[in-house]
Amino acid sequence: MLFPRFYQKLEKFLKPGKVLVIYGPRQIGKTTLLQNYLKQTSFKYKLDSGDNIKVQQILSSQDFSQILEYLSGYELYALDEAQKIPNVGLGLKIIVDQIPKIRVIATGSSSFELAGQIGEPLTGRKKTLTLFPLSQLELRQIYNPHEMKEKLPELLVFGGYPEVLRAEKGKKADVLEEIVNSYLLKDVLELQEVKGSKVILDLLRLIAFQIGGEVSLSELGRQLGLDDKTVARYLDLLEKSFVLFNLRGYSRNLRKEITKKSKYYFYDNGIRNAIVSNFNDLTLRDDIGKLWENFLVGERLKTQEYLKIHANNYFWRTWEGQEVDWVEEREGKLFGYEFKYSEEKIEKPKLFLATYPQAKAQLVNKDNYFGFCGVSMDSKKGSLC
Repeated sequence: MLFPRFYQKLEKFLKPGKVLVIYGPRQIGKTTLLQNYLKQTSFKYKLDSGDNIKVQQILSSQDFSQILEYLSGYELYALDEAQKIPNVGLGLKIIVDQIPKIRVIATGSSSFELAGQIGEPLTGRKKTLTLFPLSQLELRQIYNPHEMKEKLPELLVFGGYPEVLRAEKGKKADVLEEIVNSYLLKDVLELQEVKGSKVILDLLRLIAFQIGGEVSLSELGRQLGLDDKTVARYLDLLEKSFVLFNLRGYSRNLRKEITKKSKYYFYDNGIRNAIVSNFNDLTLRDDIGKLWENFLVGERLKTQEYLKIHANNYFWRTWEGQEVDWVEEREGKLFGYEFKYSEEKIEKPKLFLATYPQAKAQLVNKDNYFGFCGVSMDSKKGSLC
């Protein structure tokens, strides 16, 4: 089954003399997105892979004449797995600077950012699109609201990686474990001085059991036998690799509010459950609240990216334990959201609203979560680009 991706109409983002960079986690569908676009484009194009040694030699040579001769006559150059090419940013810069009117698409994993290959060489010459695990916005294009709610328990356990969604239920866990073991940490382990995959996986397991709770670097370090700075560096690498998302506390310097610690969430529920080796149905679990909170955070991040909702994201908590799970600061206003999987009503966060009288607060549960995910109940809101 071919799932619709939000960025399907790539021609909207292609401009002569510019590089369209599509990046995100491995195994997320970047290559499929590129190939499907090329099947219907009218441009005369050349498709290369960064795995090809000849391509690596040409693009990393910084030899103007060699690169110009190689791409002569093409209107569109597509480069998949671009992160495999040394100094790929400089090679792409030569292409768009020296070949008039050519359009370039480059796909790559998060190592683009980790290695600093793309940023500086292509300053002012690129447009970046980030692809995530499949979102509610995308699934709404093929399922009606009833069908989406039926699939919700499965998404909470197995997540939204395309290959996982396509797999039979009995094989989903195997696919997820293969993604974790073979792809998830590849960028971090290849490009950074990390002691090995075991310590990273141990760190991820500790985070996985603390979803929704504040994380102490010193406590993590004590359990892993690492110093605080090393733990912080590993967490930063996992953020840049689209494995974890860091949420900080909100405060306007009020003494009762907690701001120093962070919360961490996984971009995909399936990855989180693979890390802790728990694929049980929701009826057999005691961590439904954590799964629901992690799911909503991931979906909101996708919604903000795809629908261009510009916001600063936080959680809010006092030393007395009163909290709001998700706080958005956007358009000069505060919006607080409480996450509860059950449909039972809860009291509004009185202290939060008393502290910030202009703020608005809302409960997000399995009955009304579509709006938080940018999806309309009665239409395919958030049309594909």
